[in-house]
Amino acid sequence: MAGLAPERSAVPRVVLVTGASGGLGSAIARRFAQGGDVVFAGYHHGADRADALVDELCGAGLTAHALQLDLASAASVEEAFARIGAEGGSVGVLVNNAAYRPIGPFLELTEEEWEAVLSVNLMGAVRCSRCALPGMLEAGWGRIVNISGLDALWGWGNRAHVTVSKAGLSGLSRSIAVEFSHRGVTANTLIPGSFDVPRDPAIYPDWETMRRYLVDHIPVGRQGDAEELAEWCWFLASEAGAYTTAQDIHVNGGAYPLLRNPLLER
Repeated sequence: MAGLAPERSAVPRVVLVTGASGGLGSAIARRFAQGGDVVFAGYHHGADRADALVDELCGAGLTAHALQLDLASAASVEEAFARIGAEGGSVGVLVNNAAYRPIGPFLELTEEEWEAVLSVNLMGAVRCSRCALPGMLEAGWGRIVNISGLDALWGWGNRAHVTVSKAGLSGLSRSIAVEFSHRGVTANTLIPGSFDVPRDPAIYPDWETMRRYLVDHIPVGRQGDAEELAEWCWFLASEAGAYTTAQDIHVNGGAYPLLRNPLLER
């Protein structure tokens, strides 16, 4: 993908990417900005990373804004959308990418821990979608992309609250699609696998061992590049993706539903 000029939007759109201070979110935000769109890089923590991303994009002559918001707070989300409306207009493309993915054994998870994860990962996407949809419906056009994960399908141990929240995103996409696709708004779920992005050592203290295990079981034999996921977001938000809605799209090197089998490799 390197060296290819990114496809550009015919008319600049207002795009919100949540979790844009992370590795996947920053790649998604960068792709839309390179496509000529007005990008709002949403973040909760990581203001330095979000600001650095925006400085990079603006320095390249692109249009981007850092946007602080707390997905666990309906008031914060509503305030953020009001700021977007004042600075750029109605959101035409929403990428619900932000995620909180702590670890904890099922029987030890507290009500508060369940609430914290569900409020960000699932209800955060609901809140953003509810704020974006009125403008999309008024325009007769909109794209919502929910970023799930293999947690939703594999059911990783010690992460039940994350599994439930990520699984819910597929239902959210289908619910939005069945109600609003006939009015020009599509909603889809991307299910990424393991991507080559920085990991929080507090959550992944032995990440290199885990990374090797994952790669050994991915049929294509490698982690994904963040830009590969970003291109899927771009496609789903394009006119070429207008006939795709309510879908769960796997971008995980075949890690689901397959497992790598070295005995078959020659």
